[in-house]
Amino acid sequence: MELFPSGGSRKPLEGALLNQSLEEVLLTVNNIEVKYLGVILVLRGVYMEVRERQIVSLLGANGAGKTTVLKAISGLLKSEEGEVTDGKIEFLEERVDKKNPEELVRLGIIQILEGRRVFQHLTIEENLLVGSTNPASTKTDLEKCYGYFEPLKRMQNRITGYLSGGEQQMLVIARALMARPKLMLLDEPSMGLAPLLVQEIFGIVSSLMKDEDMSVLLVEQNALAALSIADYGYVMESGKIVLDGAANELRENEDVKEFYLGLSDLGKRRSYREVKHYKRRKRWLG
Repeated sequence: MELFPSGGSRKPLEGALLNQSLEEVLLTVNNIEVKYLGVILVLRGVYMEVRERQIVSLLGANGAGKTTVLKAISGLLKSEEGEVTDGKIEFLEERVDKKNPEELVRLGIIQILEGRRVFQHLTIEENLLVGSTNPASTKTDLEKCYGYFEPLKRMQNRITGYLSGGEQQMLVIARALMARPKLMLLDEPSMGLAPLLVQEIFGIVSSLMKDEDMSVLLVEQNALAALSIADYGYVMESGKIVLDGAANELRENEDVKEFYLGLSDLGKRRSYREVKHYKRRKRWLG
């Protein structure tokens, strides 16, 4: 597992790469800097990798820059007057940080935005059809989605605005699957959902990675749930990657347990107030 010092451009240490799987690198975020309006620096020297058939979790507090990383990858920064001002992003060894979202979707990068963004006046099946990028395979892709998300098949003609939060979350993941992504960027899928639904949805995400030859970059506040299905993880603080490693190593890391799982070094759950005011170790923030 690797600890990054603060500031400056960097590559991962050799040990970090050895902890990664032996699959080929799918995505490389190479020391990127992101600014909004040309002056507001949000990301600094961010480096990460996602490999084929891998789930990578990106953890961090609100405002750390996690969603900005996803939008930099998916090309959505421009809609918010943001841009990658240094470094580069490569997908399948092709530079993609200058491409628009439509081009990136056709390359196989799909972002599922936070907040379960559905077309509420359309039916479930109409929402799914919106996600299709290949008319020749639409029928096959629909049946595949219904196979993973059986509740959606039973309600395929229901107006989406009447669905529960969990059903809408299933729908946005299924709609993304219609485009046959190679890399799915998933932003806060557990937000506002009951624990049993979170477990079900994360189980489906894990199955997709194994069955569909797909990788997932997962941004999630529920660190325990995220690390339970991830192969590798990164932790962000103030626009920088401060910690990374195999998911099982991060689950056992005392800092991660303290700040993100709410556990003390003795395994006892600490109160929110204690965790919030706990002074972070100097090696995190340099």
